[in-house]
Parts: sequence; structure tokens; C-alpha cells
Amino acid sequence: MTVDPRSHTPVYVQLADILRQQIESGEMSPGSALPSEARMTQEYGVGREAVRMSISLLRSEGLVNTVRGHGSYVRETPQRRQVELSPGASVVARMPSGTERRAMQLDEGVPVLEVRDAKGDVEVLPGDEVELTRPPA
Repeated sequence: MTVDPRSHTPVYVQLADILRQQIESGEMSPGSALPSEARMTQEYGVGREAVRMSISLLRSEGLVNTVRGHGSYVRETPQRRQVELSPGASVVARMPSGTERRAMQLDEGVPVLEVRDAKGDVEVLPGDEVELTRPPA
């Protein structure tokens, strides 16, 4: 795939689409480094800011993480644990506060799930590490 500078789609979105496709197809596996900014600017014929914006977009989607001074990497898929919802429980998905993100060590773009039981008690869980299930009927 190539980036078309004449397209109505911004070049950073086109580049993010290319990288996303490579990640989702397995061409870039979890833990592998994304190409450097300099390499992507040459390979795709886009500016450094477009590269940074495309990586930022992928970070917000939870597909990559960036280590300052070391580069960006395809995010590992965390192991999921099952959480059974009690009867009368409700769940709200939202983005975490800065404090929650640090406490749970969440990557950018990862939501949290607020699970409220029938008594009103709330548990906040990392959205990428849980699978919610319902009790058998």
C-alpha cells in the first residue's frame, strides 16, 4: 500500500491505515518495533509530523505503545480473565483518569469498565484484560 498525497483522506490517516493493516495481518507481531520515523518518512514520502500523528492515532486505538527515546512497538495482547456479572449488575465503559491509568498501568487508548453491582458497589477494571460474562440462566 502507498500513501496518496492527492487523496481527500489525510496522509497521516492513510499511513495509520497501512500500519494497522500490517499489525492486524500479523506482518508486524506483538512486541515488534515499528519502523523509525526517518524510515517511514522516506518509505512513504510523508513528513515527520504525519508519521507522529499516525503513531498517535494507533496509540489512541491501543494498538501500539511508545517508549520515549526507544521507539514505538506493537502492543502485546494481554491475557484476559473472565469476570461474571452478578444479577442486577451494570457496566459502563469509559476512558480512565490519569490517576487510574497510572495505578492500573494502562496504555494510552485503553478504556476501563465500571462494574456496578446491585448494591451499588463499583469496581473499575481494565477494559483490555477482562471478558464479562453473565451467569447461566
